[in-house]
Amino acid sequence: MTDLGPNADSNPDLNADPTPPRRPRPTGTIQYKGEELDAQRGPGLGCFRFQLIVLVVLIVLTPLSVVWRWPDAVSAALLFIVILLLLLTGQTIIFLLRLVAADRRGRRRPLGSATPTVGELEDEALREEPPLDDGPRA
Repeated sequence: MTDLGPNADSNPDLNADPTPPRRPRPTGTIQYKGEELDAQRGPGLGCFRFQLIVLVVLIVLTPLSVVWRWPDAVSAALLFIVILLLLLTGQTIIFLLRLVAADRRGRRRPLGSATPTVGELEDEALREEPPLDDGPRA
């Protein structure tokens, strides 16, 4: 056995997990602007698809407007509209991803899994272990 120095434990447990235990995730609702996130409010998938179609058309049309020698003001306006639409489309996808995250917040069992998932094993381990009491605090 090699000498690891004066601070080394004389009999280390090589099978011990060195990672600290994780806090359990909150299973409550996701808050959005101080209220519960509601899937019925805000932009939907149809709005997002429409934004993408308009964005693709304008992305193709903007450089073509320069090649076709349209007035500079029109080409500049198309460019600014593309930039604004990129911003709006990005915000819409972030909102839609938050809705998906809110929908999948609870633990779900995979359909083809015959064994417990990692999340189920973690939940079971938390139920079996009593909370650690550090004693009175000064």
